[in-house]
Amino acid sequence: MMINTIHLCVIKSPYKCTCTVIVSEVIMKNKEHTRQVRDTVVKKFKAGFGYKNISQALNIPRSTVQAIILKWKEYQTTANLPRPGRPSKLSAHTRRRLIRDAAKRPVITLDELQRSTAEVGDSVHRTTISRILHKSGLYGRVARRKPFLKDIHKKCHLKFATSHLGDTPNMWKKVLWSDETKIELFGNNAKRYVWRKSNTAEHTIPTVKHGGGSIMVWACFSSAGTGKMVKIDGKMDGAKYRTILEENLMESAKDLRLGRRFVFQQDNDPKHKAKSTMEWFKNKHIQVLEWPSQSPDLNPIENLWKELKTAVHKCSPSNLTELELFCKEEWEKISVSRCAKLIETYPKRLTAVIAAKGGATKY
Repeated sequence: MMINTIHLCVIKSPYKCTCTVIVSEVIMKNKEHTRQVRDTVVKKFKAGFGYKNISQALNIPRSTVQAIILKWKEYQTTANLPRPGRPSKLSAHTRRRLIRDAAKRPVITLDELQRSTAEVGDSVHRTTISRILHKSGLYGRVARRKPFLKDIHKKCHLKFATSHLGDTPNMWKKVLWSDETKIELFGNNAKRYVWRKSNTAEHTIPTVKHGGGSIMVWACFSSAGTGKMVKIDGKMDGAKYRTILEENLMESAKDLRLGRRFVFQQDNDPKHKAKSTMEWFKNKHIQVLEWPSQSPDLNPIENLWKELKTAVHKCSPSNLTELELFCKEEWEKISVSRCAKLIETYPKRLTAVIAAKGGATKY
């Protein structure tokens, strides 16, 4: 603090005597000088002025001038530097241990990490642990559901990726991708966010056991757009699958202008690989892409399935008939550019499989 002004006041008391009181006006000194003042100090120092002259010219303490100059010499700036803040409760060793445990055991919980730190004498809140993990790039996320992969599956994935990594973009444009999927009537409608007051049950979403029913559909697509979509009635078997191919495969290839020398992709479901089905492909002179088992992340149609189900449930179908209708409508609405983008970026999937050594990828 420094006294800025001094006032003299004369006070008369009831006893007819006067006294003089010194009243000082106290003004708190600023914590730091402005950037402009600090720049002026450096400018005068560069011009050859000494600490004492700069102090007198700017009416600031000599020690302050010296501190500004020393900081400028070390960091070449007069700006405020990042401040460390409050010291961490956890030691550097404990922080490294937390990060290492979370990286090695991704399913470990914050409670478990909190208990492990308490065992070594560092008791901190869960948010502190979470903040440390965030700074290291680790965040809590919902785990992706992926098929269980045995070593033989990983080897097949890796072999497929390495053998096709050098294929030209035109090769992938000639592939007709296919798959089947189940779509539930109310499957994704069960979770909705609404605005409502506490302890009320307004604006509820009705639920139905087992999703209210579902349908199975088969569909195909290429980089030129979506092909046919067919609802599968009853249980799928080899004969029913061949009927779907007979009625929709060649027509889809024709509509998408793939020509006669296109490549058909299907997974290794037993009905797909049945002897009679493979004979059908041979008689039709259709080349089938050799496909590794347990590899949905290699099939870009999985991306379209997810987008389709989201779009269909936004339409809020009330029965299975509407569900089938909305599925076909939304499938046809998928843009050609979206399909082309999935195929254009397909080499990235192969690269990801190689990087994962045949394991599961983000796709």
